[in-house]
Amino acid sequence: MPATLDAPAGTAAIALRGVSKVFGTGDAKVAALRDIDLELPYGELVLLVGPSGCGKTTLISVVAGLLDPSEGEVEVLGENLTRMRGGRKVRFRGDKIGFVFQQYNLLPALTAAENASVPLLIAGWHRRKAVEKAAELLTEVGMGDKLGAYPNQLSGGQQQRVAIARALVHEPKLLVCDEPTAALDAASGRTVMGLIRKVAVEPDRAVVVVTHDSRVYDFGDRIVSMADGRVEKVEAGRPAAEY
Repeated sequence: MPATLDAPAGTAAIALRGVSKVFGTGDAKVAALRDIDLELPYGELVLLVGPSGCGKTTLISVVAGLLDPSEGEVEVLGENLTRMRGGRKVRFRGDKIGFVFQQYNLLPALTAAENASVPLLIAGWHRRKAVEKAAELLTEVGMGDKLGAYPNQLSGGQQQRVAIARALVHEPKLLVCDEPTAALDAASGRTVMGLIRKVAVEPDRAVVVVTHDSRVYDFGDRIVSMADGRVEKVEAGRPAAEY
């Protein structure tokens, strides 16, 4: 895909240099990430794959600024997260990053449209405008007839669609998804991955999906395989044109 002014040609959306992450000390020390060098571009859906415990979630947490590396440099969207501190990092995550998780984390007392509007409300949008924008995005992901439904009235796949809309409603430049299909059956999982490809992949946005579900590997433009805290290989994917 062509670059835009927000994604200059040749600029990586994510750049990791010598990144390691260690938990604990002494005999309890565990190396979750080991000397990772990795660059990921704008305009692609990247799958981060590997067995449970290989470091996928730790790596995505470092990329999203939820964890600090023990060593190395982390640059995301042109910003050095390693040097970013406190409120500035919190604002960066709130403005620039969208999150989709295995657990949908919808608020039970809010409707689908209200749940999807939460990032805009936190950013100070007027409630009516926020809900209207969320409704537009929910319609785009096939939930236009469920705007007033509460989470307990929605299936797992429908709740994940609301979570996707919530993650994208503030137009982030990085979308990170941690096992978004793990709680879904095969058909629903492929539907959700198709929606992520359709509505999230943009020339000026990076999309990273952590998964161990080999059934969705064909949705990735690029596949990063991990083992024992290291990146073993990076391969080009072969996503179909339509899903």
